Amino acid sequence: MQKRLVFALLLNSAFLLGAGTQQQIVDPDFKPVVEKPAYRRSGPVVAIDEAHANFHTASGQYKPFADLLANDGYTVKASKLKFEKGAFAGIDVLVIANALSANATRENPGLPAFTEQECDAVRDWVRQGGSLLFIADHAPFGGAAENLGKRLGISMGKGWAFDRAPAGGTTTQLVFSRENGLLGAHAILRGRDASEEIKLVRTFTGQSLTVPDGATVLLKMSATSGEAPTPEAVNAPDAARLSPAAGRSQGMAMPFGKGRVVILGEAGMFSAQIATLVDGDKKLELKFGMNVPGHDDRQFALNVLHWLSGLIK
Repeated sequence: MQKRLVFALLLNSAFLLGAGTQQQIVDPDFKPVVEKPAYRRSGPVVAIDEAHANFHTASGQYKPFADLLANDGYTVKASKLKFEKGAFAGIDVLVIANALSANATRENPGLPAFTEQECDAVRDWVRQGGSLLFIADHAPFGGAAENLGKRLGISMGKGWAFDRAPAGGTTTQLVFSRENGLLGAHAILRGRDASEEIKLVRTFTGQSLTVPDGATVLLKMSATSGEAPTPEAVNAPDAARLSPAAGRSQGMAMPFGKGRVVILGEAGMFSAQIATLVDGDKKLELKFGMNVPGHDDRQFALNVLHWLSGLIK
C-alpha cells in the first residue's frame, strides 16, 4: 500500500507540470447531488480563479465542486481576470485553488503565482467585506501561494503532509474526526442543523498551515503528523522529514476586516478524481476526493460556502 501511495504522489506531481494528464480524470460517475439546495436559483456568485495557471479550475479538476455549488443554487463562474481594482465586481465568494506561476518549470515550480500588487488587492477586497476560499495544496502550491498567505497572516509548510497510519507506517490520507479529536468547533462544522453536522473529513496529502490570531481551526494536525520535503521522504527515516506538524492546521476559518476567509491546505477533498497508475503489469485505479466513500467532504464543501456567503452566521 505504501508503494502505491508513493506512486500516487509522484503521479500527481507529474501532472502539475503537464505530464501524463491523460491518466488523471474527473470521475464521470460522480453525481454532486444536493437534496435540499440552499438557494432556489440565482444564488450568490462564486467565482473560481482561472487566471493563475490554476491546477483546479471550474471546467477541469474542480468541475465536481463547481457542479455541487451550482446544484446548491449558487451562480458559479470562472474568473479569468488578474486581481486588480474592479476585478472583484459582482463576486460574492472568490475561490483561489492551487495557483501556479505561468513561468513555473520543473526545476523551479514554486515561483510566485501572484504579484505583490495582486496580493494587496485580494487582501483589501476581503477587508472591505469580500469572502475568500483560499486553497494551496502540497508542493509546489504552497510556495507559489506563499506571498498571498502572508497577507492573511498564514505561513505555509510547502511540503507533503503525512501522519502515522493505524496499521503502522505512514499515510498521506489524513482523517479529521470527532472521534480522534481533530475537528474544531465552528459554525461550518455544525452546519445549519444536525443533518449538516460534519463528523469526519478526509484529505489527500496537502500541506500544513500555521494558525494566526483570530482564526478558528477546522482541521487540526495531529500530534503524530509531519511534513516531508518530497513525496519519497514521506516513508524515509525521520531525519529526512521536513518537520513535525503538530500544532498546525490543514484548514481554518477567520474574520478578516469586514470579510471572511477559509484557508485550506489540501484541494483534492473538494474534487472527485480517478488516477490510473501502472505497477508492473498491473494497472491501479485510485480515487481521490468526494467520490471516496466514508466521509463528510461533500457536506463540508457546502458548509464552507454557506458560511462564506453568510447563510451560516
